Amino acid sequence: MKILVTGATGKLGSKIVESLLKMIPASELAVSVRNPEKAEDLRKRGVEVRYGDFDLPETLDTAFKGIDRLLIISADGDNETRIHQHTNAVQAAERAQVKFIAYTSLANATESQNLMAPPHVATEAAIVKTGIPYSFLRNNWYLENEISSIQGAIAGATWITSAGKGKVGWALQQDYADAAAAVLVESGHENTVYELSGPLLTQDELVSALGKVLNKEIPVQQVSDEEYAEIMKSLGLPEFIIPLLVGIQESIRNGSLDVESNDFEKVLGRPVTPISDALAKLI
Repeated sequence: MKILVTGATGKLGSKIVESLLKMIPASELAVSVRNPEKAEDLRKRGVEVRYGDFDLPETLDTAFKGIDRLLIISADGDNETRIHQHTNAVQAAERAQVKFIAYTSLANATESQNLMAPPHVATEAAIVKTGIPYSFLRNNWYLENEISSIQGAIAGATWITSAGKGKVGWALQQDYADAAAAVLVESGHENTVYELSGPLLTQDELVSALGKVLNKEIPVQQVSDEEYAEIMKSLGLPEFIIPLLVGIQESIRNGSLDVESNDFEKVLGRPVTPISDALAKLI
């Protein structure tokens, strides 16, 4: 059996590769990356490194050749770019006659009003259309996404949010990585949809847990989207990223990540890392 992971040098991808190397011999693992030199360490450890660029379908034909089980990690970029790139990857997988596709999707993707949902809806549909057995890993939200806010809180800043009482299923990237590795290696995951979510928390509840870990009071300030945008600008963040950050807050407030599930435990065979332990690891 040969497993391939795309985007294997990224933050999530590198963790998935490390999880896989604890479960299978390096000779059974391949990675597809845009910059093979960044994966030189993996090559030295016996992992097959292949060149694959989601913008160049012919490179994916070569990268996916002879692969049994494939993980497509969703790419970065605007929605239109991601849809185009993911479609290229799915079509290449079909041409290569891959036997199983896992894909890192988004919480409640097909019903979601989240601004980042469209590429995931399109990709899931494209995978289903191929007829290839699949598993959709609908990742809720990475706790690592809050690192800058956590750093601010450590430095004494107020936690600023416009997400209101919206709930999020935060979990460590390592938990998502372990789940992806399990789905790739183990049998019985064909044609499954996993809503991978930690225990649901509001911003206030997350900050309360953080305060306990840091042993300090962290003030939370709920603001409007407009105020949030102005505050982000005042922090010197690039203009182009502000609408995305505001859109994320709005999506949380509107319940797009409020998805309760025990699928993590099903896939991992263990509970997701408790939020206090997860925060302590990040800190």
